[in-house]
Amino acid sequence: MRIIAGKHRGRALEAPPGIAVRPTAERAREALFDILAHGRFSEGPACEDALVLDAFAGTGALGLEALSRGARFATFLERSREARQALERNIKALGESQRARVVAADALAPPRAATPSDLAFLDPPYGEDVAGAAIVALAEAGWLAAEALVAIELPARQNFSPPPGFARLDARRYGAARIEFLRRLPPNHAM
Repeated sequence: MRIIAGKHRGRALEAPPGIAVRPTAERAREALFDILAHGRFSEGPACEDALVLDAFAGTGALGLEALSRGARFATFLERSREARQALERNIKALGESQRARVVAADALAPPRAATPSDLAFLDPPYGEDVAGAAIVALAEAGWLAAEALVAIELPARQNFSPPPGFARLDARRYGAARIEFLRRLPPNHAM
């Protein structure tokens, strides 16, 4: 698995042993970042100067790809010790220690955020229908800025409805995966 584009293009990422971590396929990741780069949901490339949250981070491929493409800072939430160790090695190998922070936490019960993120990636474990609950928990803990853009990877056939306070912008299928794009609605927005 490699970084697709940006200043770290082609650099390899380490994954922890075993099957507990399932990184986003390169094809789906490339499509996701192409959509974000072309300003479909923002005035310009969504990663540029963004504060990024990579929840259920695993190897950190999504957050590290965002840093490679110009994000200002990325925070990674990961509960697995083995995955966090691999992620920390990936951050160090890319020289991104000053622009990245790894938090030992579950996205379903996150600690309070110091700063909200403009752009969030969620790649919850397949077979666990937790995306909606994680989005709510992250929003309540201050991880998602007003009008934050959220990209979620789900199994293609899994049902998903955005939780209250979020609007679906788009959904794209890539093989066995589907990426949902959501926008957090402003607090005074009537649905």
